[in-house]
Amino acid sequence: MRSPAALGRELLGLIYPPRCVFCGALLEAGSPALGICRPCRETMPRTGGRDALRLGLDYTVCAAPLRYEKQVVRSLRRFKFQGRPYYASAYGPLLRACAEEHFPDPPDLVTWAPLHWRRRYARGYDQARLLAEEAALAYQMRPVRLLVKARYTRPQSSLPGRAREQNAAGAYRLCRKAEVSGRRILLIDDIVTTGSTLSACSRVLLEAGAAEVFCLALARGGVRGDVEKRR
Repeated sequence: MRSPAALGRELLGLIYPPRCVFCGALLEAGSPALGICRPCRETMPRTGGRDALRLGLDYTVCAAPLRYEKQVVRSLRRFKFQGRPYYASAYGPLLRACAEEHFPDPPDLVTWAPLHWRRRYARGYDQARLLAEEAALAYQMRPVRLLVKARYTRPQSSLPGRAREQNAAGAYRLCRKAEVSGRRILLIDDIVTTGSTLSACSRVLLEAGAAEVFCLALARGGVRGDVEKRR
């Protein structure tokens, strides 16, 4: 006999049939990849090898399984701005596979680049935290809140490269009870382009005594094969 919860999920699936988080197509019954249709699994702009990596000024390196192109752009915009927090569960396997490939040694802590409370309140969720919860499963861990965005800033996506660094500088602070001294920290965000947000967050963690900060994002911008050099 099926449980009420199972019956509820079946009914919900009839009313709102599952769709691909990238293209919106109806998913085949028993699809092996949760939330992603077969054509998108085959054609999405994936990274690989050095193409997945971006070096940073303050963090050691950032890995990302996807390039910020085509259906990835549209999907992430819906995830962030159109109330689709459940997309995180479909992104999870991509993040975990990338983490296991590039960061096989478990970090001491997993955290995320937080939203300002005003933007989190308006959106209803913090998308980076949802991604951190998914990524941390690769290490059988739970993410820990280490940072607060103390200053409200303009959206990074609305600014050119150099202005992003100025926009993010000094916007974050360490949580009062955070213990990071000597810890290796995996920092999660949704997209890495110039790396300004991740650098600003990493700087706070390193100044508080963290041994190393390395990063994971769902998608990376920039030219294919481009690895940002340290300055």
